Amino acid sequence: MSAVPHTHSIAIPTDRERSLAAASGQKLARFAESAGQPALIVIKEGKEQDSIYLPASALQLLVVILSQMAHGNAVTLMPVHAELTTQEASDLLNVSRPFFVKLLEEGHIPFRRVGTRRRVLVKDVLDYKEVIDDKRRKVLEELSNEAQKNNMGY
Repeated sequence: MSAVPHTHSIAIPTDRERSLAAASGQKLARFAESAGQPALIVIKEGKEQDSIYLPASALQLLVVILSQMAHGNAVTLMPVHAELTTQEASDLLNVSRPFFVKLLEEGHIPFRRVGTRRRVLVKDVLDYKEVIDDKRRKVLEELSNEAQKNNMGY
């Protein structure tokens, strides 16, 4: 199995790409909902045509990518075992690098040192993000329930 090159090139989808992504994503979504069945995809360009089977999980991921592109978002894929610098990880969490380093030093996210530098796994950063997102959702839910209980008009 060959490695996928790691690139940081990000391109914002054009209006034409957004429109194409929306239409394609809607069509693929119907098939992605099948219970784990691989999908046969036919690829045609000019007079050349070929077909491939996609695992159900890859098809579902493709639907997510197309949905994001349809909304004008750039998308990048990264293996969960990839390592990030503290700057890349702080960007992923949308926090400052000093704050992120503090999270590491307090033991909230595991890391390893490479010389004097810290490296963190994408998986560990995403796990942390999921935990804090869940906490935020619960707090917002509590606030919303409290506002409704007190007839605050929300």
